[in-house]
Amino acid sequence: MKPLPRLDQFLTYRLHQVNKLSDKDSAAAYLEQCGLPLGEGRCLAAIGAFAPLSVNELAHRANLTKGQASRSAQALVARGLVSKEASEADGRGVVLSLTAQGKPLYRQAITMIARRNAEIFGCLSDAERALLGSLLDRLVAHAGQQDEEGAEDAGA
Repeated sequence: MKPLPRLDQFLTYRLHQVNKLSDKDSAAAYLEQCGLPLGEGRCLAAIGAFAPLSVNELAHRANLTKGQASRSAQALVARGLVSKEASEADGRGVVLSLTAQGKPLYRQAITMIARRNAEIFGCLSDAERALLGSLLDRLVAHAGQQDEEGAEDAGA
């Protein structure tokens, strides 16, 4: 009988390790440098990069659940960093955008994200970072395609 692979040999296990370690440090950096908890920081960055966004789009772009995105967006609105306007496309929906007060904090967050990326991936050469980036793009596209196919199968 073939021996089972060790858990720490799986790519998903190692990706989760990198994610947990980077999230821990990113949470501290968002709080220290932007005064925001991790979820709110991710939402601020996503809104700044992709606005206007619905709450569903925000959840997707910030890699959060809809509930997490909604709570974080509401906290950002309460702080005056994000505006919430009625959606022209969906009468019941809202769209989120940065306010004038939120734009400088977004620039601060993006600068911090760039620095965090340099810290995390600094052990790789430029060619290795480019290769990893293209491989991750393929994995995200593949996972997204599988997710769409699963949703189609569930609706059938």
